[in-house]
Amino acid sequence: MLKAKILIIDDNKSVLSALDILLKCEYKHVHTLSDPNLITSLPTLKEFDVVLLDMNFTASINSGNEGIYWLREIKKRVPDIAVIMMTAYGTIDLAVKALKEGATDFVIKPWNNDKLLSTIKLAYSLHRSRKKENQQEEKEGALKTTLDKKSNVIIGKSPVLQSMLKLIYKIAKTDVNILITGENGTGKELVAKEIHKNSERSNEVFISVDVGALSESLFESELFGHQKGAFTDAKENRIGKFEAANGGTLFLDEIGNLSLQLQVKLLSAIQQKTIVRVGSNKPIKVDIRLICATNSDLESSVHQGLFREDLLYRINTIAIESPPLCQRGNDIILLANHYLEKFREKYNKTDLKISEEAQKKLLAYHWPGNIRELKHVMERTVIISEGTELMSEDFILNAKPAISQDIGSKTLGEMESIMISNVLKKCNGNFSAAAEQLGISRQTLYNKVKKINNDQ
Repeated sequence: MLKAKILIIDDNKSVLSALDILLKCEYKHVHTLSDPNLITSLPTLKEFDVVLLDMNFTASINSGNEGIYWLREIKKRVPDIAVIMMTAYGTIDLAVKALKEGATDFVIKPWNNDKLLSTIKLAYSLHRSRKKENQQEEKEGALKTTLDKKSNVIIGKSPVLQSMLKLIYKIAKTDVNILITGENGTGKELVAKEIHKNSERSNEVFISVDVGALSESLFESELFGHQKGAFTDAKENRIGKFEAANGGTLFLDEIGNLSLQLQVKLLSAIQQKTIVRVGSNKPIKVDIRLICATNSDLESSVHQGLFREDLLYRINTIAIESPPLCQRGNDIILLANHYLEKFREKYNKTDLKISEEAQKKLLAYHWPGNIRELKHVMERTVIISEGTELMSEDFILNAKPAISQDIGSKTLGEMESIMISNVLKKCNGNFSAAAEQLGISRQTLYNKVKKINNDQ
C-alpha cells in the first residue's frame, strides 16, 4: 500500500463511500469531506498529497465554477498539492480552465476504477517530485534570499507608529536580540522585517518561523535540522532554520507558546551560538540576529512558572511594542486604501473608492483583529461590492460571535465544537483571529479542530 494521503471532497455521500472503499485498498490514509466550506478550516490540509475535488456542490448548478473557486482556495494554501477535479458534466473548456488554475488532472463521472487509480498514482508521483524540487530550491536559496523592500513597507503616520519606527531605526544597526510584543494581527513580522531591512545584515537572509505551530516532535528537526535516517521520515539530510539563517536574521514568532522543555533547547542554542542536527553529534556554529515576537505577557508567564526567566533575558535585550490598530487613528484609512488598491487590481474593480461615511465607520470600529482583520474586511467588501463607491453598509464588521444553535441538550464538548465552528466562520477561516477571539493560542485551536474532525 502507498503512503500517500488522499482527501476526497464531494457532497454526494454515495460518491464518497465508493471512493473511500476503492482507495483504501491502495492507500493507507484516505479522508473524506462532504462540505467544501470546511476546507479553509482544515489544519491538516498541507499534509495531503492528492485531493479529489468535485466541481459542483449546489443542486441544479453545473457550471463547475464552485469547483474552480475551491481549487483556488486549496492552491492558495498549499501551492504544491495535487488536485484532481471530478464532474459528471465534463467539457473540454471546463477541463482546460481547471488545468489553467492549477489542477493536475480531470476525471469524468462515472469513472473507470483502473483509470482513476492510474490517474491518482501519477498525480502522487508528480506531487512528490514537485515537493522534492521545492525543498531543494528552499535549501539552495535560503542563504541568498533578501527581502523585497517594496512589498514590506510599514504604512502609517500616527504618533504611536512613528515612535515605534524611531526606535527601530535606532537599534537596527546593532546586533542585539529583540522581542516584539503586541496583539495578534498588529504586524509583528513586518516590524521584524523592517529591523532586518535597516540592519547590517540586510543583504542576507530573513527566515521566519511560527514556533507556536511546531509540535514537540518537529521542533528540533525544524529549527536545528536532521541527518538522513535520524527518524522514520528522515529520507535525506536537511538543514534547520538556524543554519538557513546563518549570517542573517532569524524571526521566531509566537515564542510564548513554547513548552518549558523546548525553551531549554532553544536557550542552549542561543547561549552557545551552536546547534546540533537531530541524529548527529557534530556541533555547528551559527551567526544570526535573533528577533522574537509574542502576544503574551512573558513576565507574567515567568511568575507563573510557564516561561524561563533566563530565556526571557536572552531574547529581550530590547523590547518593541507593535501598537494595536485602534490606537493608530487615521492610519486605519491609509491601510484601508492600501488594501483597496491591492484588491481592486486583484478583482478587476479599478474604479472603487471608500465613501466618507464608510471611512467614519472604519475609524469608529475597535478592530479586535487589528491589521489582519482590516485586510480581510477590505477583501470581502471589494468582492461583494456592486457600485463604484464602498458605502458604510457595505462594510460588515464582526460583532462578538454568538452560539446560534440550540445548546440546551448538548454536552460541553459539543458546545465547544459549536463555538469554534461559529468563530471560524466569523473570521473567514483565519485561525489566528479566531484563536484571539476564543482566548486561546493558535496551536491549541489547531489541536481542538483536529480532534473535532477526527471525532466526526
